[in-house]
Amino acid sequence: MDCCELYLSLIFPCLKFLLSCKSFISTPKLILLFMLSFICFSFVFNLSRLQLSINCNGSNNGIVTQENTPVGSKIVCDKDRSVISVTPELFKIFIKENPFSKKRWDTCSIVGSGGILTNSGCGKMIDSADFVIRCNLPPLENEFHNDVGRKTNLVTANPSIFMHKYGSLTGRRGAFADSLQQYGNSLLLFPCFSYGGTRPACQRAVYAIEDMDIPIQPIFINPRYLERLVKFWESLGLKEYRPSTGLYMTTLALEFCETVHLYGFWPFSNHPDKLFALTNHYYNNVPYNRKVHAMPKEFSHLVELHNKGVLKLHLGDCKSDQV
Repeated sequence: MDCCELYLSLIFPCLKFLLSCKSFISTPKLILLFMLSFICFSFVFNLSRLQLSINCNGSNNGIVTQENTPVGSKIVCDKDRSVISVTPELFKIFIKENPFSKKRWDTCSIVGSGGILTNSGCGKMIDSADFVIRCNLPPLENEFHNDVGRKTNLVTANPSIFMHKYGSLTGRRGAFADSLQQYGNSLLLFPCFSYGGTRPACQRAVYAIEDMDIPIQPIFINPRYLERLVKFWESLGLKEYRPSTGLYMTTLALEFCETVHLYGFWPFSNHPDKLFALTNHYYNNVPYNRKVHAMPKEFSHLVELHNKGVLKLHLGDCKSDQV
């Protein structure tokens, strides 16, 4: 039993006993009861964030920076364990300091790509957050913006996108540059140091952004942070080859956002309320790799966090406020 479970096992029987006592039911004592309940809720809420901060510390170590990764240091890739030496050329493309270390936001929207967003009308609600995170360079324009919004403060890009969709950026880069315009001057987060073989494509992506004066800011997720994050979720019973980008971003956001809202995090093939068939993504029907990600297991953990009040999971139709 951890300290959270111990606390709950003590406080809830006490509250139940107090409510059963007729002599206790008076206005001042009811106020005390509500105060105790609020303290209990706050304890659970803040403990989850404290666990993340202690075990992962993404606010300080989540991003590769010039401060934490100097020239001459070694980067050990978190998946294939290959070692990359930090040369002056590589060092130049690191951001100077972690963009999350000194900032906090009241509300954050993390937008997954689930088909549940199709015809959801969630765009305005998503864009109303102070900070909006999107996963894997999703399309926002034309028929999509009403459901997913346009505002973007951070967007992720899996290196496999550079390699498969844009030919590792070894040829013409116009299509890649055009695809980034919709994200404005947001942060572009790459997991470039999980496998040694993906680093060259990531560097070419940064050079393309610089050469073509695209206002987006490339940043790299720290492989040491990813290792800690995987161990953290494994300690909670989640075992998979690799957590999804959505889970990475949710974990990171819980360290710098007061209230985290999740949209598009429904990994099943039918709508939860209306039961009609859904595509895998709101923009295509390409399935996720079940050998790599355990999406239903991840979802069960997100539901648990939702029930504890740690985050807010939106699964309904925003047009009718059924969220």
